[in-house]
Amino acid sequence: MSPRVTPARAAVAAAALCGLLAGCAGTSASGDGQGSDTRFVSGDGNVTEYKAAGRKAVQDVGGDALDGRPVKLADLKGKVVVVNFWASWCAPCRGEAPSLEQVYSENKAKGVEFLGVNFKDSKANAQAFERKLKVTYPSLFDADGQVTLAFRAVPPNAIPSTLVLDRQGRVAARIIGSTTYSKLNPLVAKALAEK
Repeated sequence: MSPRVTPARAAVAAAALCGLLAGCAGTSASGDGQGSDTRFVSGDGNVTEYKAAGRKAVQDVGGDALDGRPVKLADLKGKVVVVNFWASWCAPCRGEAPSLEQVYSENKAKGVEFLGVNFKDSKANAQAFERKLKVTYPSLFDADGQVTLAFRAVPPNAIPSTLVLDRQGRVAARIIGSTTYSKLNPLVAKALAEK
């Protein structure tokens, strides 16, 4: 005799299937009380570009980087800025890290800045992620998700996501989901070409 399928069992099965197929749930980030809710929305990597006339400015955000230094987005105004939202517990974030680093290293001499936002994570895990994947640009430590919410151009749990900001601090392009070199580098080049 087969077990009866109750609504509770159906819900558990649906949640498990969602986690397996869509990657829509992470695991506990740490045992230090920070970042215990790591559910995230898995984007498909689609790019949205915004025409200059319709771009929205990002409010000034800032905080402490993973190395303890204070970082303010306002200090980067006048430069093209790539903002990447990531977490050490996010497999797609690990996959895209080399591409982000390559775009950064090829464009930093042209005046492009990169800023990571480490989302709902533990500081130790985030620092280990950066060491292992050789990430050289700074990341804000956003254990409670408040920095991410301030951007408003990114759904609160869309990890990874990447924004390209123009020189006036407005969102020129947005990628919800993981990115690649061939997807991100042309967006950076377009923003650099704008005057």
